[in-house]
Amino acid sequence: MTVLVLDNPELMAHAAQVQASNAQVNAMDDSPRKPHQMKFYFGFDKHRLSEEDQAILRKHAAYMKAHPEVTVSINGHTDSHGPEEYNAFLSRLRANSAAKILKSEGIDESRIEVVGWGSHKPLTNPEDSAANRRLDLDYHSEQMAKAQ
Repeated sequence: MTVLVLDNPELMAHAAQVQASNAQVNAMDDSPRKPHQMKFYFGFDKHRLSEEDQAILRKHAAYMKAHPEVTVSINGHTDSHGPEEYNAFLSRLRANSAAKILKSEGIDESRIEVVGWGSHKPLTNPEDSAANRRLDLDYHSEQMAKAQ
């Protein structure tokens, strides 16, 4: 076996910097990433999330735990069927169902904004009911606000 002994302080210092930089990158890679899914869809007159959607929301909670500067707006929406008062109520139920999951995972209520839009902000045309029965997550942070 051959052992290489470096007697060059500059080279040793550079090697230490590279090693520290790699350790920092690896530490950052271990933190949870923001899940790609930001929209969740519902059946007609439903407000409960599927098991799959609940699992994804738990991943959002893990991301928020790792990034305490982040807050989230949960926007509930409905299609245009039915009375507007009921749609406003249903859209809040949808948003609250997601907020409840985040809170159960340890996210403080002060970091969660719940908004029910009823049928006022359709994703597509009002006739595309299935696409409009949804909730959207919007992340915010001080860094994002400064960049705008």
